[in-house]
Amino acid sequence: MTTTQTTAAAVRPVELRAVTRRHGTGEQAVTALDGVSTSFAAGTMTAVMGPSGSGKSTLLHCAAGIDRPTAGEVLIGGTELGALDENALTLLRRERVGFVFQEFNLVSALSAAQNVELPLRLAGRRPAPDEVAAALTAVGLADRGAHRPSELSGGQRQRVAIARAMITRPAVLFADEPTGALDTRASRAVLGLLRDLVDGRGQTVVMVTHDPAAAAHADRVVLLADGRLVDELPGAEGAEAIAARTAALEVRP
Repeated sequence: MTTTQTTAAAVRPVELRAVTRRHGTGEQAVTALDGVSTSFAAGTMTAVMGPSGSGKSTLLHCAAGIDRPTAGEVLIGGTELGALDENALTLLRRERVGFVFQEFNLVSALSAAQNVELPLRLAGRRPAPDEVAAALTAVGLADRGAHRPSELSGGQRQRVAIARAMITRPAVLFADEPTGALDTRASRAVLGLLRDLVDGRGQTVVMVTHDPAAAAHADRVVLLADGRLVDELPGAEGAEAIAARTAALEVRP
């Protein structure tokens, strides 16, 4: 990689170039993404919004290397994912990508601390002393390491999931409806934590959400409709402006 490419990768940890994703073949084929080009700047938080079926989760899964696009290119840290075989892609995701799901995806039989260290164990690495404790402390759960998911609230479980995603120090953290299963108070705590990761650690966060109040925490809001990127606006415009713009997408012809 040249110096220019390295610099671009540092500035834009994730880049999509004319990404298309189709499901099925022939007359039954459905285009979930249709030629989407965008990038996500380092140290920023981006919210991805749009009507149901607009391609939000598909965009996130392609950007994270979970799904391969039918056409186009996805680059993470300057590496084009289409050039990687499955083993190399798995390794890249493990090292450079963090992912937080709506339903937490914690292992019920493991404690919070064991869930957090799981990515390191799967990579064949023994956690350094105090590494897991520091990760739990960073999400406000220093005293919950021995608790299993069933002994934690929804908000606490999502914070464990964020600590797990961050333990590998990923280039980008993807979050798919991270507050969708939480009440208002827990949602605010999780969104505040994600915002702190961006502002305090320079983390890049890309979050799919249907909630304008959640999107207002972002620096930038990307709007999709029918698999296409149709607009974007700054999160600073506030929840009401974001809600009005997304409502307009629901009724577009």
